[in-house]
Amino acid sequence: MSNKAIYPGTFDPITFGHLDIITRASGIFDLIIIAIAANPAKQPLFNIEERIKLAYQVTAELPNVKVIGFNGLITNFAKTQSTNILIHGLRTTSDFEYELRLVQINHHLMPTIENVFLMSTEKFSFISSSIVKELAHYSNDVQAFLPDVVHQLLIKKML
Repeated sequence: MSNKAIYPGTFDPITFGHLDIITRASGIFDLIIIAIAANPAKQPLFNIEERIKLAYQVTAELPNVKVIGFNGLITNFAKTQSTNILIHGLRTTSDFEYELRLVQINHHLMPTIENVFLMSTEKFSFISSSIVKELAHYSNDVQAFLPDVVHQLLIKKML
């Protein structure tokens, strides 16, 4: 296996918190694959094509970052990408508990899977896509939490 890792998620929308994890992980691994889950069960605000495009736009200055959309289990996706390393961003202990359950089931499905946990930087530890969408829904300014291109599209979606 090469020194590449997958950072999976819905990224609906991608926030400065996500970018913090991606940027830091890009300094650790040769290649970071942002794996954007289609995940229609979550009823995302942005469709998969929009989320992929936004992720490409906001990571354009990171040459070792690749963005790929996927549908299905992350373990199957990891096998198609010939890697066994998953990155998990953590903000709080409740994130850890949630991610730990995923780690355990993924390990059951793919015993060779390895997991790297990166703690959010303090200034991003309260940001989540869900909170950003809820605040925007009630006409609050969320510009401080999102890259400009993401913020502009979110505003258009909320109109």
